[in-house]
Amino acid sequence: MKIAIVNDMPMAVEALRRALAFEPAHQVVWVAGNGAEAVERCAELTPDLILMDLIMPVMDGVEATRRIMAATPCAIVIVTVDREQNVHRVFEAMGHGALDVVDTPAIGAGNPQEAAAPLLRKILNIGWLMGQSDSRVRPGPAPLREASQRLGLVAIGSSAGGPAALEVLLKALPKDFPAAIVLVQHVDQVFAAGMAQWLSGASGLQVRLARDGEPPQRGAVLLAGTNHHIRLLKNGTLAYTAEPVNEIYRPSIDVFFESVASYWNGDAVGVLLTGMGRDGAQGLKLMRQRGFLTIAQDQRSSAVYGMPKAAAAIDAANEIRPLDTIAPRLNEVFTQ
Repeated sequence: MKIAIVNDMPMAVEALRRALAFEPAHQVVWVAGNGAEAVERCAELTPDLILMDLIMPVMDGVEATRRIMAATPCAIVIVTVDREQNVHRVFEAMGHGALDVVDTPAIGAGNPQEAAAPLLRKILNIGWLMGQSDSRVRPGPAPLREASQRLGLVAIGSSAGGPAALEVLLKALPKDFPAAIVLVQHVDQVFAAGMAQWLSGASGLQVRLARDGEPPQRGAVLLAGTNHHIRLLKNGTLAYTAEPVNEIYRPSIDVFFESVASYWNGDAVGVLLTGMGRDGAQGLKLMRQRGFLTIAQDQRSSAVYGMPKAAAAIDAANEIRPLDTIAPRLNEVFTQ
């Protein structure tokens, strides 16, 4: 993979170079010391992946991500040394299309190959996402909606660009929205709690991490909070599971949507937002086949038109909508 590094700290650049050296297939094609330089270099030579710092002179990583994704889009991973202090910037950058976030590998502490492993694993996953042609046809489970249930459910999946899209959607819902909401966003578990806190503050709704064994519930927006998948069980509770272990997307939107199609006994709406790859498309189609309303974000309002495009291609969505019309539609469905 051809990789660019954007960082104004020589030690951080060296740490990233050393980490990448453990995988000979990776090639560093250029290094930029600030966001403005990165925008220029990316226009001259667009890499497969950019490792983007957040805090830099001239132009920070958030603005650089926005400009690159608008002009010469490519995969971007945010690399930071202090995620807790930069949590708002992290999710702002992801709102502009950054795919993921990872800590800067440590130099001189412990085993250098172990220190490089989280970064290399992220790059491997992104390589799969960029090159994967997912033509899997999952068997459709039998519908089990034998009895009605008062509580409605909104199942939302998102990836690149998701945090900003979720902020827009949740902020437009009323505080007394009557349905339960469960979010599956592609984000590493170390950032999940920060994302829930950020979404709570940004949207005004109560957003927290979903707990193993609890049911979806009115008045709380539950966010998948680990690197395991989250699924709905037959008894109506949520559970984290490592299976399927070969699923490249973690947590997988498909896994959650498929479980909703199988076991949710009341009304439900599936919503697939911006993101790279195909995760969620097959699960959304199963929800549609079970009679649930399914919505995909449209191309114009998507930061990355990958997952919604995949859903549209297989006719998984009843409705394809601009982002700002999805919350009013949900309110219409559940407050009739």
